[in-house]
Amino acid sequence: MAILIGIALAFNACYYDKADLLYPNTTGAGGICDTVGVVSYSQKVVPILQTACYSCHTVSNPSGGIAMASYATDKAIALNGKLYGSINHAAGYSAMPKGAAKFNSCQLATIKKWIDAGSLNN
Repeated sequence: MAILIGIALAFNACYYDKADLLYPNTTGAGGICDTVGVVSYSQKVVPILQTACYSCHTVSNPSGGIAMASYATDKAIALNGKLYGSINHAAGYSAMPKGAAKFNSCQLATIKKWIDAGSLNN
């Protein structure tokens, strides 16, 4: 009986449902989070924004008055702090994407590194 209780406790103690905290260097899809060197706007940043932002923040119908989907518009909200503040769910910003989960740690690190490097069009 003691052995069964010990086994049950061992399996229960290993459960952890916060993958970003347990595996902070992954993309969330099983890959490695690569933010070494220069982060490419077109190769790294745009795919993240396409998935989470562009469907609501179009030039023709900018939700909340925020238009995205071009380098100029993305850079403008990156440099004024609204992009990172919103996706990081920082106080004083509207948490984005609206009604969806916060970006994973790799996505946040990728966007932050691009912004910190001057939001280059590369």
